[in-house]
Amino acid sequence: MTATEPLLRVVRGEPTAEELAALTVVVAAMSQRRPRRRPSPVGGWGSPVVRTPLQPGPGGWRAAGRPA
Repeated sequence: MTATEPLLRVVRGEPTAEELAALTVVVAAMSQRRPRRRPSPVGGWGSPVVRTPLQPGPGGWRAAGRPA
């Protein structure tokens, strides 16, 4: 792409100057590099691997609180 080619091109319709300005701001904001945030580690108590599935039925609420 050379310096004389436009960065944005209207393919269909006739946008107003305000609409083009809004689109330019959005495209410029989206193109800026932002550092990725690392996902927060999941604690042992919240890990789905550690949790046992709930067993419905009599005494199920007791079994949910104790490790098997």
